[in-house]
Amino acid sequence: MEDFLLQLEKYAKVTIQVGLNLQKGQTLFVTAPLEAVDYVRTVAREAYAAGAKHVYVEWGDEQLDLIKYQQAPEEAFAEFPKWRVLQAEQLVEENAAFLTVYAADPDLLHAVDPARVAMAQKTRLTALAKMREAIQNMRVSWLIVSIPTSAWAAKVFQGLPQEQQISALWDAIFKTTRIYLEDPVGAWQEHITKLQQRAAYLNAHQFKKLRYQAPGTDLTIELPEGHIWISAESTNEQGTLFVPNMPTEEVFTLPKREGVNGVVHSTMPLHYNGVLIENLVLTFERGRIVDFSAEQGYEALKGLIETDEGSHYLGEVALVPYDSPISNLHTLFYNTLFDENASCHLAIGSAYPVCLQGGTKMDKAELERHGVNQSVEHVDFMIGSKELNIDGQTPDGEWIAVFRNGNWVEA
Repeated sequence: MEDFLLQLEKYAKVTIQVGLNLQKGQTLFVTAPLEAVDYVRTVAREAYAAGAKHVYVEWGDEQLDLIKYQQAPEEAFAEFPKWRVLQAEQLVEENAAFLTVYAADPDLLHAVDPARVAMAQKTRLTALAKMREAIQNMRVSWLIVSIPTSAWAAKVFQGLPQEQQISALWDAIFKTTRIYLEDPVGAWQEHITKLQQRAAYLNAHQFKKLRYQAPGTDLTIELPEGHIWISAESTNEQGTLFVPNMPTEEVFTLPKREGVNGVVHSTMPLHYNGVLIENLVLTFERGRIVDFSAEQGYEALKGLIETDEGSHYLGEVALVPYDSPISNLHTLFYNTLFDENASCHLAIGSAYPVCLQGGTKMDKAELERHGVNQSVEHVDFMIGSKELNIDGQTPDGEWIAVFRNGNWVEA
């Protein structure tokens, strides 16, 4: 128990010092499930030690969410509290840091009408548009992490005795977030530097197109002029560095909205709004999804794509090597934070304007003219495998191998 508490303190320290890089006098706003209470209390202690003014926590209970989806009247899902909108906008205005503890039960909503879930999701995202814009433009510091919950651990490690499942998931989280190392903060800085080198290589080439080829996948993605590849670390409007995801292994940018053509097949299940979508296949023409299928979760996928006009297009292109710490655990986490960092992935929905030169200063019309997709949705799905090859076309038409057999081609 003593060893676990030590690791938990190190995890909280990495959260505050590296992930959020919390500044003196700053407010921290935490969204977390009830089972994260020990972690959140430890984070609060670290936050105040770093000089935080306030630590506010919004607790979530998935079982209460489930009861509402099952029993609330239909109109309840078309409403969102104004006080929560005002709260979010005030926190953004005051430059608060946002910590989300994501640890959803992958099977929670499997028997719930997907239309109800989709309506609630669209209502929430639309109401919190200003906060979402601030996050996507990296104007504020934000971070997503995970802790084990009983339901999630039971799904990931269903072959283990129940009393071992939570410990096994903690072990995986600590491994992939470098907590077991003697100096996790220093290890994270070293990791960030390596990812920045990957991003610099891609930015130097300014590829016009990427072509993906793998079993079931033959996809070409155009990249807009002036696109920027971003890795682990971002900078908010105050000039503070932060790391939005822990763990993270990706280097990402945005596609040209109408420049995606071909077919792509997912390689991992997608957990979306409490529903598992398996073996999804998307067909694109001039950027738009013109056909789609899924062996499981078809209605949830349909609801995602039909959320708005922008959810018929892609908003993110992310490269992650098959030979990476999370992938090498050979564990399906049923959690996008982990699974997306084990695999190359794409995102349905909005693009991050920060991935385009001058994008954060553009209004919606300017972003549209530059081919930047806009939507209330942003949902990652995994397409990487050891059989994936990616080639990039330079501005002068030369094709260069970027990935072979799922891994980076070393320059």
